[in-house]
Amino acid sequence: MLLAIDCGNTNTVFSIWDGDKFLRTLRTSTHHARTADAYFTWYSTLVKHYGIEADIADVIIASTVPRVVFNLRVFADRFFGCRPLVVGKPECLLPVNPRIDEGTVPGPDRLANAAAAFDRHGGNIVVVDFGTATNFDVVAADGAYVGGIIAPGVNLSLEALHQGAAALPHIDITRPDKIIGTNTVGCIQSGVYWGYSGLIEGLIARIKTEYGMPMKVVGTGGLAPLFDQADVGFDAIEDDLTMHGLTVIHRYNKENGST
Repeated sequence: MLLAIDCGNTNTVFSIWDGDKFLRTLRTSTHHARTADAYFTWYSTLVKHYGIEADIADVIIASTVPRVVFNLRVFADRFFGCRPLVVGKPECLLPVNPRIDEGTVPGPDRLANAAAAFDRHGGNIVVVDFGTATNFDVVAADGAYVGGIIAPGVNLSLEALHQGAAALPHIDITRPDKIIGTNTVGCIQSGVYWGYSGLIEGLIARIKTEYGMPMKVVGTGGLAPLFDQADVGFDAIEDDLTMHGLTVIHRYNKENGST
């Protein structure tokens, strides 16, 4: 079995892949000082709790936080006896290499999204990934990642608004019933929800115009279903897109002798 690990700025996700489906997805907060032993204690406790029989033979890691990779490597080696594939490293092959400015290193999550989107939907795709940042990933006809957009994440913007304006409360993002708020919470919810809806819809339109041909749009990340309610132009919602991309990249390396 394969253990796919996606380490983002806020959360780290572990998914157990049996070759056909994900048996279980586990989530913890990202913390650069967490040791390999601490990862294993957390992981083994939850696996036992859920009654999962997972004989892990391979590990693949995508991390936007470089400082956690060392301990995740030790975790894979010490407890599963394998050298993990790390997306973005030279030894980890990609189905199609990105076509972006020379010297630029794309985020490994964006490379995984490109691989997954192409595998499931073919090329000419925009992936909108809601995380700490809101990423727009453009995938060409042959599956190459060819660039995109990074915008501030929704929750990051809410936190900045709360921190920067003492009179404004911290709220959870939700779809308000009306555009014009009649209290402070309603005003913030409307500004964030409909403001981001406009941002998403507008950037998708501009990407399509610049790209010059029809494109599908795939939303992923925890807030994708919420913004899909605003009819921003998603053709599909994929809650496991990044993790699926890691299985695609792992399979490609297996088939090409890199693992």
